[in-house]
Amino acid sequence: MNHFIRPIFIAAILLSGSLRAAETDDQAAARKAAFDVAGAFTNEGFKLRDGHWKGALELGKPQLVQVNLFAGNQYWFVVGATPQAKKVTLTVYDETGAPVATDPYSGDSTAAAGFAPTVSGSYYLKIAELEGDPATFCVLYSYK
Repeated sequence: MNHFIRPIFIAAILLSGSLRAAETDDQAAARKAAFDVAGAFTNEGFKLRDGHWKGALELGKPQLVQVNLFAGNQYWFVVGATPQAKKVTLTVYDETGAPVATDPYSGDSTAAAGFAPTVSGSYYLKIAELEGDPATFCVLYSYK
């Protein structure tokens, strides 16, 4: 096996579902918090996207997630965090780094942002903790 193919083969094995680490209790709790909010949007005809992003949050250390979106669709992005996070925000930016106007929602350790992009392309979600202790977060989204 040449030196170029070997790293790709190893990466494919590591990314396969059979070798992924089991979800922790905190990750499951954060995902449940996000699902609880996202359920309201599915009642309005939005389809919940299969997949999610998860990570750690700390005050002053926001996390970024890149997403590719299509003009003409409507989206709701939801972040849920473990209860240690007392207040979280979710902000959407376009590919130039300019904030996008959204319809915001904020709960105890949840936040959401809804919008319909007018241009297809890359967008960035900034997930930040404004109050609380280090926590685990999960982001999911729905579209129609």
